Amino acid sequence: MHDDLAQQVAKHAATVFRKPVTDYNRRAFDASIAAWEAHGRAPLILDAGCGVGLSTLHLAARHPDHFVIGVDQSADRLARQVYWPDALPANCLRLRADLVDYWRLMLASGVRPARHYLLYPNPWPKKQHLGRRWHGHPVFPTVVALGGQLECRSNWRIYIDECAAALTQLTGLPVQTESFDAVAPITPFEEKYRASGHALWRCRLALPSSPERQ
Repeated sequence: MHDDLAQQVAKHAATVFRKPVTDYNRRAFDASIAAWEAHGRAPLILDAGCGVGLSTLHLAARHPDHFVIGVDQSADRLARQVYWPDALPANCLRLRADLVDYWRLMLASGVRPARHYLLYPNPWPKKQHLGRRWHGHPVFPTVVALGGQLECRSNWRIYIDECAAALTQLTGLPVQTESFDAVAPITPFEEKYRASGHALWRCRLALPSSPERQ
């Protein structure tokens, strides 16, 4: 793991992240919350960094009593067609937004996910890019403060080891790295990695209630 991880997490936990929220992200957030409210404010699942949105569809199909919001910053990825053999689930929405703003808007608005997924985020493997990994980013204490069942998956064990360590540091709860077999892959990356024999890793935690951060 990165030598500076604990110091970086502690620094971000002790300071308030004040990057201005853009109007575009605020409009996208408002639209997604309106769609959720129109669905009866069902328990919410956030698919953070959903890519082409295949995982959003799978999560919606697996949790028909929830509403799933898939967020990605790339309009190109979200516009791509994905193979889905059945009728598209009605209990989900995919939208373009910057997660850094979206997470903070969720917290400020009092919206809390029941489940929260980080599926195969960009690992930023170079040492100088620690701050671009989600657990090394200033927004990570906000992610933790949102609560819910958080799960992060990757094919790079170091990323999951670091994420688990950051979660333990921020919550005081033990978090372990687990190997797992994605028998029914829910993302294109997961399907590709499993087919090529990559080991897959994850960490999971039921996050405690936390004081709000903005």
